[in-house]
Amino acid sequence: MVTNMNVSFAPHIRDKVTTNRIMLDVIIALLPAFGVAVWVFGPRAALVTGVCVAACVFFEWAYEKLLKRKNTIGDFSAALTGILLAYNLPVTIPIWQAIFGCFVAIILVKQIFGGLGKNFANPAVTARIVMFIAFPVAMTTWVVPFDWKSSADIVTGATPLVDLLHMFRNEPYALPSLWDLFLGTHGGCFGETSELALLIGFAYLLIRRVITPIVPLTYIGTVFILTTVIGGFEFGVFHILTGGLFLGAIFCATDYVTSPLTNKGRAVFGVCCGLVTVIIRLWGNYPEGVSFAILFMNMLVPFINKLTYKKGLGGKYK
Repeated sequence: MVTNMNVSFAPHIRDKVTTNRIMLDVIIALLPAFGVAVWVFGPRAALVTGVCVAACVFFEWAYEKLLKRKNTIGDFSAALTGILLAYNLPVTIPIWQAIFGCFVAIILVKQIFGGLGKNFANPAVTARIVMFIAFPVAMTTWVVPFDWKSSADIVTGATPLVDLLHMFRNEPYALPSLWDLFLGTHGGCFGETSELALLIGFAYLLIRRVITPIVPLTYIGTVFILTTVIGGFEFGVFHILTGGLFLGAIFCATDYVTSPLTNKGRAVFGVCCGLVTVIIRLWGNYPEGVSFAILFMNMLVPFINKLTYKKGLGGKYK
């Protein structure tokens, strides 16, 4: 007769993995991109990142303090949101606007819906879209790489995505080399330019088993296949190496809370994100579509989960 069996509430299978360890792993994976950002865009990239982290942590602490909720800043989720939001901003963004974005991410997208695990969309992605609509000039002012080392006034330039749009429309364009795109020595949001640094972070997350490769590979692969079919191989390669595709696919679209639970659902999610991104990039009013695609698909995740959920033997999913 079994006498040492304990009955408890689910989950019955437990692991030593904690929320703060997962968040810390993602933060570590983002460090290579931070190093490249400071190298290419100067110390202001570090300033914007620090301000966003501090603001997000403060807003989370203040909101929970005001409502007498349990303090959760120790799980590092607010700090991670600050880093991701900062990486999605131009290095010249006014500090007060960055703080406003942090307020949107933490208060309006995360905490007002109940906190971590209950938000319907990725806070950093949603905040970037709100900022893009509210501050279109500041959010589309790009600086020339390494210009911070000069004592002259900052020189602005176009991003490769704008040149790709000119290329698609058979207009004059001047794209950087593929090597510059891969290293990140070109204009853009300072945390998204270096595909090399983001791939190093991707490898770290896979080794640590923090994420699965399904969403990033299907997302990036869909963008590559569609743009290659539309404009040729070179056009496809340029598209996956420009904009926020790698940052969005690896670090935003894989968010535990706002991405599907099943592998089949993750594949559907990644393919649809890629499709929406290409449509917006080529035929929309904006040259970039990653944030809009992720937000749009975040809202469809409950339906994807329901359609791809595996029913247990004799069970029924409602």
